[in-house]
This record gives sequence, structure tokens and C-alpha cells, in this order.
Amino acid sequence: MRLLLVEDDQALQAELQQQLLSKNYSVDVASDGEIALFQGLEYDYDIAVIDLGLPKIDGVSVVKALREKGRDYPILILTARDSWQDKVSGLDAGADDYLTKPFHVEELTSRLNALIRRSVGKASTLINNGPYCLDIATSQVLFEQEVISLSAHEFKVFKYLMLHVGEVVSKSTLTEHIYDQDFDLDSNVIEVFIRRLRKKLDSESKYNFIETKRGQGYRLVNFSTQS
Repeated sequence: MRLLLVEDDQALQAELQQQLLSKNYSVDVASDGEIALFQGLEYDYDIAVIDLGLPKIDGVSVVKALREKGRDYPILILTARDSWQDKVSGLDAGADDYLTKPFHVEELTSRLNALIRRSVGKASTLINNGPYCLDIATSQVLFEQEVISLSAHEFKVFKYLMLHVGEVVSKSTLTEHIYDQDFDLDSNVIEVFIRRLRKKLDSESKYNFIETKRGQGYRLVNFSTQS
């Protein structure tokens, strides 16, 4: 999942970025509202975390501008402990949730996971599709009830496909959602991850669960629609 983290406190930004990377998020960072608004409009994020007390353009204005420009990905705002007015203003501007400083990173990641599930119509932390199960809370993938070890990027690709099961997802879309903005978006590395997923999760080609749509991308088979 590609995440935009907007925080002007450099120490906190670095800490959160590191923690989110360890949770298999791809993280882009911004330190002021001006950069945040540019990135939020320029890139297709899965979710954003925006501090309200930003220089240049305040967080509420950033959230409002993103919504006015049609950006509908979930947004979680960070607020000061005693600033209930900011919480109300942020939510009214279009934020989906808030977290009060100081907070535990575990609570942040839990809220982010819940927002992402909600945005794609999933209520549970477990996403089942035929012989496959994705546990968002523990970052585990199960195949026929056995835990399968995946690399961080293999997991990101599989997670994105599971969250968009049945949809054709282009290679460029996958690249944009699993890497930050510094990655070469012309890379063909996605093909390598797809090949590895097929080998690890369907070595005998029993399910053919990832379809290649020539000239379009990849589609994860939705087993619930099959008779």
C-alpha cells in the first residue's frame, strides 16, 4: 500500500516512516502543506496521514483541497491532544479518522488497516479468496491453510491484488502502489514478483489464480464467483 505521510516534525516523521515501512507500506513523505498538496494531487495513494499543524498550508486546507479535487483515498489526520476544534475541522474538511498526539504506532497502523479495508468494502482483517487467505493485521498469507513466506514486495503485490480481487490491475498501477516516488516506474520488476507469487502460491498450476491480461495487466481470480 502506498501511503503519503505529512509531518513537519522531522524526528517524528522519520520514526513513523521507519515503522510504516516495517509494516509493508511504501511511504512518501512531505514536511509542509505545499509539498503535501502537490504530492497528494500528483500521485494515486492508497491512504494519507496528515498532521494539521503544517507550515505554508495548514493540514485542514490540504485535506479540503484534496477532496475538492476529487481525491477520495482515506485520510487520517494527526491532532494535538487539547485541540478538539481541529478534529472537527479536519473531519468536516473530508478526513476519515483522526489520532491524537502522542500515540502508539500500533494504534496508527491498526486505524490505517481499518480505513483501507473500509475503503475497499472489507470489514474483517481476514480476506479469504478460495484457497488463499490474507491476514492484514499480521501480514500473513495462507495457502490451503498453510502460512507461506513472502518477501516484503511480494506481499505488497499480493495484498493489492487481494484488495482488488477480480479487477484487472495494470503493471504501472502495481508499481505506483508498492514503491515510493523515487522508484523507476518503467521497471519490469513487477513481472518478477508475479512469477514468484505463482511459484510460491500455486507451484503445480492447480488454481492459475493470477491471470495475465495481455496489454492490460494482471487479474486475481475471484473464486467466490466461480461455480
